[in-house]
Amino acid sequence: MSPVIPGRFAGFVLLVILFVAAAGCLSTSDDEMTESSIPATNTADDIALQADAAMANTEYQTAAALYEEAYELFTVSGDTANALLARNGMFRAKRAVIEYPYNRTAAEAAMQERIPMLTEADMNAWLDERAQTIESDGEVFYFENVAADFLYAHFDYIRPMTGKMMNFGYVSRYAVPGESSSAAADGALPYVNPVRYGGTEELVLPADTLPETGTLSIWYPLPLETESQQDVVVTNLSYAEYIVKGPVTDGQIAYVYYEIPADAIEGDLVITADIAFTSYEQLFAVDPALVEPYDPTDPEYLLYTSSSRNIDISDDVRALAKEIVGGETNPYLQAQAIYRYIIDTYPYSTVPHVSIDTVEPKVAESDYMLSTGHGDCGTQSMLFTALCRSLGIPARATGGYQMLLTGNAGSHFWAEYYIEGYGWIPCDKTVAEIADWVEIGEDEREAFKTYYANNLDPARFVIQKDVDVIMDPAFPKDAVVFRLVRQAPAVVCDSADVDFGTYIGTNFSIHIEAEE
Repeated sequence: MSPVIPGRFAGFVLLVILFVAAAGCLSTSDDEMTESSIPATNTADDIALQADAAMANTEYQTAAALYEEAYELFTVSGDTANALLARNGMFRAKRAVIEYPYNRTAAEAAMQERIPMLTEADMNAWLDERAQTIESDGEVFYFENVAADFLYAHFDYIRPMTGKMMNFGYVSRYAVPGESSSAAADGALPYVNPVRYGGTEELVLPADTLPETGTLSIWYPLPLETESQQDVVVTNLSYAEYIVKGPVTDGQIAYVYYEIPADAIEGDLVITADIAFTSYEQLFAVDPALVEPYDPTDPEYLLYTSSSRNIDISDDVRALAKEIVGGETNPYLQAQAIYRYIIDTYPYSTVPHVSIDTVEPKVAESDYMLSTGHGDCGTQSMLFTALCRSLGIPARATGGYQMLLTGNAGSHFWAEYYIEGYGWIPCDKTVAEIADWVEIGEDEREAFKTYYANNLDPARFVIQKDVDVIMDPAFPKDAVVFRLVRQAPAVVCDSADVDFGTYIGTNFSIHIEAEE
């Protein structure tokens, strides 16, 4: 992906292994933005107003150039307040299109390079009818993972490629009969087969990106104590003298919050944390007849049956949920039907999260998937959650990392729905869809999908129980990229020229292993 975005749901490891998009180019780059394309003006205020108008008119490249010019003029004049507004405007304009590097010609080239056997008819049908696009400055641009998304939606193309590059036997090690089924037979449910993990998180910000003055505010993710993730330990945090909040490892989201003066940093800024936790496999054997009624006055019930910034219980969501469940009234069976609908109707697809989080008017990720048909692990989980909530079933989009595919940590999201009398039941629609990408028997494919409807492997690292969780302190407006998740640190500094969020994913790493 170009660039790597922090906490991208598309950080799902298989995507990186198989289909890292080839680099492309905008037909109009920043370097090609000539003086003649920017209206002549005499004041920074005028330029900023023109930038606002261009942004509102979806002229994102023009807006970025204008905001940058205004930022420079405000900075020279010493108007720090307006300089900050212009800088943030420049960041927003660039974020709107940063995940769309291809014009039509470049998109075709990227698809042909990634998929040598691709027919022209299939390519044109995808680019004309299904590919994710954005319009900027009167031209259409294509999403960076246009080729990978085609493959996910076309099993005849993806299966020969995946079979050579993925060990499905390893991926399905928890979803086939073995230790898990033995535990279920013994009645030792729902949390079984614990795995102890230990490792280190590390953020490295190069010295040449750091400001000389000001303060860097940093929200740094950590493992969260949950029912399925226990005995969390966080030690050896760097810059301990500048910790303002935390480490917080309980509640809705785990993090530590720093305020580090720029003049306290020598060379690169390096923040590390040693972490350890025990993750349990989750196995739920639900008898629909024993499901108990909800208490609609319970605060947690109200929280997880309400709309949020990216989980929108819209009229369209309500109508679709009713269509999916038909006359079924049992909440467990309703959730199972929604799970099946998602994996049968929507092929996995990466999505432009940063752009979705930036472009106005704001569209909830659940609505984006409903309207476009595109959704990755996070977006799928948010639409699943919205559909459940619309029926009065408490649900949430839970996430952090998974170590299922290769043993290495890859950013990931899944969902949980609450069934009274049983608790929070997990489901992972994205992992379930892996079974469609490989040549296996239908019985094995069905068993794999059935497992992930109400069970979960222990190869997980939970950071947050739901998307859009508010931390203390909350993010300042417009400053943080991809606000709904915190799989990588958020870094904000009013005196910095760099939009840290658009590349911080490449500067944050997690090295974690299962202990023997």
